[in-house]
Amino acid sequence: MNDQLIKDFINFLRIDKKYSLNTIKKYSYSLEKWNNFQKKDLKKIEYADIEKYLIFLKENEKDKSVNTDLSAIRSFYKFLMIEKKIENSPFEYIRNLKTAKKIPSALTKEEVEKFLNIETNNHTDFRNKTMIELMYGTGIRVSELVSLKLNDIDLHMALIKVMGKGSKERQVPIGDYALGSLVDYIHNHREHLLKKNNSDFVFVGKSGGHITREQFFRIISNIGKKLNIRKSVSPHTLRHSFATHLLDSGADLRIIQELLGHSSVTTTEIYTHVSKEKLKENYNKFHPHGD
Repeated sequence: MNDQLIKDFINFLRIDKKYSLNTIKKYSYSLEKWNNFQKKDLKKIEYADIEKYLIFLKENEKDKSVNTDLSAIRSFYKFLMIEKKIENSPFEYIRNLKTAKKIPSALTKEEVEKFLNIETNNHTDFRNKTMIELMYGTGIRVSELVSLKLNDIDLHMALIKVMGKGSKERQVPIGDYALGSLVDYIHNHREHLLKKNNSDFVFVGKSGGHITREQFFRIISNIGKKLNIRKSVSPHTLRHSFATHLLDSGADLRIIQELLGHSSVTTTEIYTHVSKEKLKENYNKFHPHGD
């Protein structure tokens, strides 16, 4: 019974809510873990059961992971209420753990320049450079970058159409540098990587399939090591850098929110903390009485 209820819920997320594959995997994992722990009818859960599970999670997981599990389980029980399988959710008053806001890591403008000036000795190098240019130039998520298709790009208007979280579509402008790199890649390098294969995806691998998030993560990480950048660098670092550098240059927070595809400006506000840290750093470094 539990397995079928969970399966119905996952299908609801996939078909009705159109959640991303990554989110569905996380929810499936959280619910499988919850089901295995309880080994009882999930419709007959009591507060004592939840209390035991919370203790188990706190002892074995980081707070952020615990909150991910709780979000998945809460959504599951809301679904059961919608389907009239239960009258009330046992998780109605269970709140997430309080976690400290983690200030995102961003590259300096000099470090970004190193990434944007990597050597381009072959078609793969040109693809990698274009992906870096586009991610830093637009701030899109790595999932949005690797899912980008040719018909999502308007080269004439210098716009790309991306499908964000919750299937929310938005249009993002492309700057001159990223646009130039994108045009060069599409016209002069992409077909060589396809090797007579067909694909609608913009960024393709040697086999003709599209680059995955994991592959691009490894690409970025390896480039960072070759450039002797001591920070841990990921695709998300480029997105953080995009937002931080815009804010440092005086861009409005609401505009950055729209570009990043954040549903709430509260999420975007974390970048104000990054700028404050940079402000303190500069003050301590350059002011006569800073240190």
